[in-house]
Amino acid sequence: MTLPRILAIMGSGETAPTMVSTHRRLTSLLPAPVRAVVLDTPYGFQSNASELAQRAVDYFATSVNVQLQVAGLTRLQPTGGEIAPDAVAIEKGLRLVDDAHYLFAGPGSPTYALRQWTGTPMRSLLANKLQSGGIITFASAAALTLGCHTVPVYEIYKAGIDPFWLDGLNVLSDIGVSATVIPHFDNAEGGNHDTRFCYLGESRLRMLETHLHADEFIIGVDEHTGLVIDLEREVADVVGNATVTLRKGDAQKIFPAGASIPLAELRSLTWASTSARANAVSTTTASQPVATRPATPTSLAAAVDAHRHAFDLAISKHDADAAVGAVLALESEIRAWSVDTLQGPDQDRAVSTLRAMISKLGEIAINGLRDPRSVVAPFVNGLLAVRASVRGEKRFDLSDLVRDQLLAAGVEVRDTKDGVEWVLRT
Repeated sequence: MTLPRILAIMGSGETAPTMVSTHRRLTSLLPAPVRAVVLDTPYGFQSNASELAQRAVDYFATSVNVQLQVAGLTRLQPTGGEIAPDAVAIEKGLRLVDDAHYLFAGPGSPTYALRQWTGTPMRSLLANKLQSGGIITFASAAALTLGCHTVPVYEIYKAGIDPFWLDGLNVLSDIGVSATVIPHFDNAEGGNHDTRFCYLGESRLRMLETHLHADEFIIGVDEHTGLVIDLEREVADVVGNATVTLRKGDAQKIFPAGASIPLAELRSLTWASTSARANAVSTTTASQPVATRPATPTSLAAAVDAHRHAFDLAISKHDADAAVGAVLALESEIRAWSVDTLQGPDQDRAVSTLRAMISKLGEIAINGLRDPRSVVAPFVNGLLAVRASVRGEKRFDLSDLVRDQLLAAGVEVRDTKDGVEWVLRT
């Protein structure tokens, strides 16, 4: 079987429910059993590197039905004063990468990954896979390394170093594309400060753009979105939730999920002509289907909002089964998103919401979910009938006694021109 030649670039969400369908579609193109490997270098410096790798393994086993092997390439270069990397383990990991039909890498530090891969066969292994056959899926930090330049995210956003480019692996040049990849293009974690463009913000990105060569541009991939470049079909498909942006200074062209970009367009700058300037947006063309809203929640936060709304609606309608269903659905979403490595505060908020919903069910277990008016109505109506009878006999002292006793019990009786009404007082 001839292997496909595909490079998939994901902005984020590589181990989230949003990208399950993409992983499934890509792995379905490969012979079974799929030889899939997770390249763990980008987060190899983290103390929980093995845990992050295991999350990827669990995600693929559960959601994609593919057994993922771990490359074990957390460190390929010696560092001052530390034990040298295990040469045998490195060779074994490189062989796994070379043999893989599906190579997957995700979050971490692009700077660390580039430093570890320098002077190793890693770049040539990636290039050979795109030439001879195989699928490379790089997301987040790994995606940052694919182009001619790389954004050193930690150094700029966390350490406050003035913006600068690192030389990337430039794997894209092997397919004729002179671009720098920026994932997390629509990031909004900063709230009231600009964290778009992989935490750079507009001003810092513009500063960096001045150092790009005339034939270079930026491929921006939004979060929970992917660009699947199929070298056999000569087309790049936008998948996931949001958009992919081609940007050259003030010129940009934006493609929504469901759009197809001819590879020739990525290999040239014709789209950045004068007619494309001044915030031009390409949404769809005759050959590009209109994007539809995905059935999968776009984020854990969106899932929390949806299930909390369903829960509150069920409570308002006194529907216990629907309320319990909303709780169970949210719990399932939390488990499904738990392997996503970039949750931020969403996971804590989801758990807090789930606990609040369970607490509400506990109150209902004590007080009941039935409309309290329907519970007391037979008793109130009986007493009001007695009150009407004694009022007819002009025994107003007894009438007032019934009214006052009902009020003491939380039922307010109101005599109106249209008759007697009663309400439960909170």
